[in-house]
Amino acid sequence: MDFFKQKFSADALLEGQVFLIDKPLGWTSFQVVNKMRWHLKKLTGLKKLKVGHAGTLDPLATGLLLVCTGKKTKSISTLQGQEKTYTGTFTFGATTPSYDCETAIDNRFPTSHLNENNIKKTALKFKGVLQQYPPLFSAIKKEGKRLYEIARLGNTTELEARKITVHKFEINGITLPEINFLIKCSKGTYIRSIAHDFGKALQSGAYLSALKRTQIGPYKLNDALNLNSALESFSEKNIRSVHQAKK
Repeated sequence: MDFFKQKFSADALLEGQVFLIDKPLGWTSFQVVNKMRWHLKKLTGLKKLKVGHAGTLDPLATGLLLVCTGKKTKSISTLQGQEKTYTGTFTFGATTPSYDCETAIDNRFPTSHLNENNIKKTALKFKGVLQQYPPLFSAIKKEGKRLYEIARLGNTTELEARKITVHKFEINGITLPEINFLIKCSKGTYIRSIAHDFGKALQSGAYLSALKRTQIGPYKLNDALNLNSALESFSEKNIRSVHQAKK
């Protein structure tokens, strides 16, 4: 999809557009949506414009974020339900409470027994239909509270396993204590949990140290625009304001 072929008029935005954004490191998905909403409303003169994203990326993750406007926000649940592809890095020999780099290392484990053979053999066990426990540091709600709110208070709670499907799990590089991977999976899959469970299965610890989403259904990261470039393209030349449209 060519970003610059998107329709930027106020009417088109209200009718619905899907923007492919390469989310930058450190940004929440909500911050990206807010930034885009502010720019689009300012440049079109629209007082109200629905904007939402189809699938949260953690602040420490980068990659494809689908941002929907207007009537396309009604398609968010459908877009979220599509298969997703990720690349990234697991680091062995340690664990963190959040299963990624958001929190400090809490335990360390040996890695001398790890090798290409047992790593790739164990990866085969993580393909297909699986029961997965989400991280305690997640946005899932329990009794009206986000799990990460409970975790940040130092509390724990009983988690329920969720059925997921991992369609593809490839080990693309091994430079211990790190491995590079590609995972294609169903909605609701936590790559952080795969990292944690993968380390446990190898009798070591592991956490997610890098993550990039490269595809959602037919939408690909290669067709996305980074956020700064997207905001720069929201110029007076590309967007017809409400006032111009009424003339």
